[in-house]
Amino acid sequence: MRFSGWHDALVGVSGEMRAWLIDRHSLTQRITRRCADFAVQEIHQRDARPSLDEADMAGVGVQQRALLRDVFLCCGTTPVVFAHSVLPYSSLTDRWANLGRLGNRPLGAALFADPMVKRECLQFRKIDRRHPLYHQAVAVVAEPPAYLWARRSLFTLSTRRILVTEVFLPDIVTL
Repeated sequence: MRFSGWHDALVGVSGEMRAWLIDRHSLTQRITRRCADFAVQEIHQRDARPSLDEADMAGVGVQQRALLRDVFLCCGTTPVVFAHSVLPYSSLTDRWANLGRLGNRPLGAALFADPMVKRECLQFRKIDRRHPLYHQAVAVVAEPPAYLWARRSLFTLSTRRILVTEVFLPDIVTL
């Protein structure tokens, strides 16, 4: 895999943010336990080429396109997580055939509901304005911080893969 700045070990973060980042269970469920008014706000879903390191991890060829989905996970009207998913077209079959039509429904709920889906190891990264996902994530933040913490993981079902990246916004620690 190409070097991408993502790390298997989480270093340099503690407290409540660390607890959010290392939790391997459903992020959707964790937020809904703390927020009665949970919502998914779809930003856009498009046919595009993932970045090189995303393509490597998701098993998409360099010239291949995939379905890219960007959403905010919100507590009420407050976005707390920006989620970016790479759904290779070859993965959108059988039990995953409907994942390309979720709209404002959470992808995580569908993935964690299936006991056959496996979550690979988490990777972590501090992203700043040099990272393309940073700009999308802070579009709703009144005073963007210098950096945000992000994690990503690969979900597999047999030979199919979906890559999910979650960027934690500052208000996540207030839940």
